[in-house]
Amino acid sequence: MASRQLATSHTAASNVSVAGDDGIDAELWYACAGPQKALPPVGSVVAYLPQGHIEQVASFNNQELDAQIPRYNLPAVIPCMLNDIQLSADPDSDEVYATLTLCPMSEQHEDSSDCAEPPPPPKRKSRSFTKTLTVSDTSTHGGFSVPRRAADDCLPKLDMSLNPPNQELVAKDLHGNEWRFRHIFRGQPKRHLLTTGWSVFVSQKRLVAGDAVLFLRGENGQLRVGVRRAPRQQQLQPKVLTSPTMHIGVLAAAAHAATEKSRFSLIYNPRSCPSEFVIPYSKYLKAVKSNFNVGQRFKMKFESEDPSDRRHTGTITGICDFDPARWPGSEWRSLQVNWDESSSSERQERVSPWEVEPGNSYSQSM
Repeated sequence: MASRQLATSHTAASNVSVAGDDGIDAELWYACAGPQKALPPVGSVVAYLPQGHIEQVASFNNQELDAQIPRYNLPAVIPCMLNDIQLSADPDSDEVYATLTLCPMSEQHEDSSDCAEPPPPPKRKSRSFTKTLTVSDTSTHGGFSVPRRAADDCLPKLDMSLNPPNQELVAKDLHGNEWRFRHIFRGQPKRHLLTTGWSVFVSQKRLVAGDAVLFLRGENGQLRVGVRRAPRQQQLQPKVLTSPTMHIGVLAAAAHAATEKSRFSLIYNPRSCPSEFVIPYSKYLKAVKSNFNVGQRFKMKFESEDPSDRRHTGTITGICDFDPARWPGSEWRSLQVNWDESSSSERQERVSPWEVEPGNSYSQSM
């Protein structure tokens, strides 16, 4: 089944997403993508890093990065104009992804003044909450327990004169499908539950403990629901992303476009690869011009539902090419790092300069 394309448009000046004619909810798409995810605005200059793109494709197919891949004369970074963004969600798995249309620049932008930093995205006005599902939440005989604060902030108010207080909720997902839930306040102690309709949602979305469900409620009162699947080995991936020839196709399209200065499109999945490979060009320039040193301290943001920033700290232990044979001089994952906290699967041993905030160097010699 072909993935339904969900259109969105952005204004380069404000980075505001506008719903397309087919009813996409761009705010819900970004919520499903993750709290740290953001795409540059259409019309802006971006840095496209083919090495990172190939890493994403490899992760879809459980392939090694050193697999036999044709060699193309591609630079490690290609300045491009971001011409279009199409937001999509796989109809089977609800995994979100985006199709980006890029056009390589005819001139290499070396002066950061030519590529002003894009404005920050506008703050979301919707009220929302996200909850990681427990075993009880995914039981076909139970319901979904809504934290009291989340229910008070996000869900429509219950009529407490009813015995028990209850109401029917209607929420739309990314595909425009409506889901009906009975919201009831009961129990000892009393708690908010979604009962009737919840087990159908869990079953049809194939949710398991560890997945997250999120609800958004806009100023117009409309309720929306999305899912964010936990990383797992057999995670359902959008079919459009799992072609075994994508390694070759990615490089071939980029190589042709870089030579001809013609448009090309790529697929970006915000959930599959922790590192961005299409970033504002001004951000790239600022990062590569920073004077990173061995022994220098740094901070790095990680995904968290906590409103406050979640940063981990570490020390730079080396600076060198990640793949000197294929990508000499590349800044992609050029920093070798040692984390202050060792037990975390989400923290990799190598990161890119634009992912971190530099700190002070240690005074002692390394």
